[in-house]
Amino acid sequence: MNKEELIGIAIEARNLAYVPYSHFKVGAALLTKDGRVYKGANIENASYGLCMCGERNAIYHAYMNGVKKEDIAGLAIVADSEDPCSPCGACRQVIHELLPADTPIYLSNLKGDVKVTCPAELLPFAFDGKDL
Repeated sequence: MNKEELIGIAIEARNLAYVPYSHFKVGAALLTKDGRVYKGANIENASYGLCMCGERNAIYHAYMNGVKKEDIAGLAIVADSEDPCSPCGACRQVIHELLPADTPIYLSNLKGDVKVTCPAELLPFAFDGKDL
């Protein structure tokens, strides 16, 4: 699957977002090496701390279906933003820990702008299990 197809699936996932407060829909699609795709969208709650981002929903969905870190081949994140959608700090931490360091991550918007990065670039000097 190419990056455009993965981004297209993230756009589909974005339509499943529940965002009555921010009205900022985010979709994500995680690709495994064997071609499976796991979607995620942001889900809000009136108690903002209980909200869940689309990226984490997709990653956790994959893990709950038996995907392991070494199985992951890519992640696309999409929002209706001026620039390609960038993950929040919490998502960067989860991405750093649960995706291989060189996994391509496609940050995009609905205009078709794409920035390609990886977990190591998203969170340099990351806190991880070695720090505990």
